[in-house]
Amino acid sequence: MIEGLIVGLLAGLIAGWLMKGEGYGFLKNLVLGLFGGCVGGWLFDLFNLEWNGTLGRIGTAVVGAVVIIWIARCLRK
Repeated sequence: MIEGLIVGLLAGLIAGWLMKGEGYGFLKNLVLGLFGGCVGGWLFDLFNLEWNGTLGRIGTAVVGAVVIIWIARCLRK
C-alpha cells in the first residue's frame, strides 16, 4: 500500500511537470497519480501493452495522469 502511494505521488509529480512545468501540490499530485494509474492501466490493456516492475507502474501512471490533465484542459475550454 505504501508503495502504491509513493508510485502515485511520483507519477502525479512527473505528470504535473510534463504538462504544466511544475507540480500541483502534494495532495493533488497523489490523487492525480493514483487515478492516472487506473487510466494508464486501462489504456495499456486496451492496446495490449504491458510495462512491468516499479518503473513500469510509475510510467503507466504517468501516461494515465497526462491523459487526465489533457482531457481536463480540453473540457475547460
